[in-house]
Amino acid sequence: MKTSDLFVRALENEGVEYIYGIPGEENLDFLNSLKDSKIELILTRHEQAAGFMAATYGRLTGKPGVCLSTLGPGATNFVTAAAYAQLGAMPMIMLGGQKPIRKSKQGRFQIVDVVNLMKPITKYSEQVVDGNNVPAMVRESFRVCKEERPGAGYLELPEDIADEDSGATVFDVVEHRRPDANEKCLDQAAEMIKKAKMPLLLIGAGANRKRSSQALKEFIDKTGIYFFNTQMGKGVVDERHERFIGTAALSSHDFLHCAIEKADLIINVGHDVIEKPPFFMEKGGTKVIHINFFAARTDEVYFPQLNVVGDICSSVGRLTEKVGELSQDMSYFGRVKAHVDERTTKYFEDRRFPILPQRLVKILRDQLDDEDIVTLDNGVYKIWFARNYQCHTNNTLLLDNALATMGAGLPSAMVAKQLYPNKKVVSVNGDGGFMMNSQEIETAVRMGLDLVVIILNDSAYGMIKWKQEGMEFDNFGLDFGNPDFVKYANSFGAIGHRPDSHDEFQSILKHALNSPGVHLIDLPVDYSLNHSILNVLIKESRSIG
Repeated sequence: MKTSDLFVRALENEGVEYIYGIPGEENLDFLNSLKDSKIELILTRHEQAAGFMAATYGRLTGKPGVCLSTLGPGATNFVTAAAYAQLGAMPMIMLGGQKPIRKSKQGRFQIVDVVNLMKPITKYSEQVVDGNNVPAMVRESFRVCKEERPGAGYLELPEDIADEDSGATVFDVVEHRRPDANEKCLDQAAEMIKKAKMPLLLIGAGANRKRSSQALKEFIDKTGIYFFNTQMGKGVVDERHERFIGTAALSSHDFLHCAIEKADLIINVGHDVIEKPPFFMEKGGTKVIHINFFAARTDEVYFPQLNVVGDICSSVGRLTEKVGELSQDMSYFGRVKAHVDERTTKYFEDRRFPILPQRLVKILRDQLDDEDIVTLDNGVYKIWFARNYQCHTNNTLLLDNALATMGAGLPSAMVAKQLYPNKKVVSVNGDGGFMMNSQEIETAVRMGLDLVVIILNDSAYGMIKWKQEGMEFDNFGLDFGNPDFVKYANSFGAIGHRPDSHDEFQSILKHALNSPGVHLIDLPVDYSLNHSILNVLIKESRSIG
């Protein structure tokens, strides 16, 4: 069998449904083998977007998403997406091409050592040097990148190896159960929780990955404990729950940090230091129990007193039985919750135009069902969505709080809609982040997706302007011009909209959500309250009795 055929068969054996990317000359044998496969090739307009799409596939399914590029500049365009998947714990396999390795035919033209380039930002990075190695290398790369902590992998197939014959056969996919936590360790954790005066539960991204919702809800309901989450832990437990305090969108000085500071023990489920810290530890201060698939990585701001290592769902379930109903007076956390709810909903009915991000949050929450999905690019609006958007179930607000890269929001939405065609999907982007992968609007149209893309237009890099103002620097160097987004969308075959009022936006959004095709809404945004609330008010109004 030709090695490229064997490679495709090995991918089919892993259950691969889609490959996102841009083939090149060095991939032509592989491309020809893919032609008759059940795997669907999704041709994108940039390799970075293909990588973001593959990573999001991994995030939503738990199975490695796959993307494809040629050698040299095609492969180097994967670097940001590799870091996105690696830091965000999203299983992904990148496939690259290369010139012949047995005999050079073009000198060093376009040749970059991509395998070694990828090693610092992947879990697995190897070149195929013999067709007989393909089955083992594909199986191993998928195993490694799927296992906790998930991440990115890179496999390079040189064109001469792709063309040679191989007598190898694929390996069976052998799954395994994740180990359970040690009983003695769980007893110790239960004892710490019972002895604490003010215990508090934190839910992080790891709990989102493995669908631990039911176990965590039962723990909260039985113990009566209050909880909050990280940005990437949103929705693991329904945020309408009476014990939900809020989301730690900032590392300190937000209203909910009053509860964190009052707590003498935080049960931290599924978090690690790669996500931006939801709070800072201090020696002699609040104690932390770390519950995850792996032990805590010690950091200056995170050094838990106990590691409970094992399957999260199992650990939480067994801990629920050991702890039972808590008798501590935690009414203070209830007062914090009331204060947080009051503050985060304050501008929900503000009808000014250009629109406040807080009002946009409210409009989207009202128009979307529990299971519908919002994806975010990276910008200051991400903080408003993290703090104010109420998630009713997991993976319904897709944001990146690990690499926090711009340009991922639109590709992420495209895959969400591809995987869940019956759910409404809205992609919210800043004008800066949108333009970094705006060419994928054509891909979305070609894929036949029904998708709503909102561009928050302030003609500037708004996140950095907010930081600039907070540091009392002059307004400098962050403003730019934008194209006519309506004409831009229409030129790709999408439908462009530009509302002139608050009411018109609501009408356009409702129409776009219930109409076929890709709808792009150029929405002017008012960021005038960013500094006064996020830099000033939350630091001055945090005393909760």
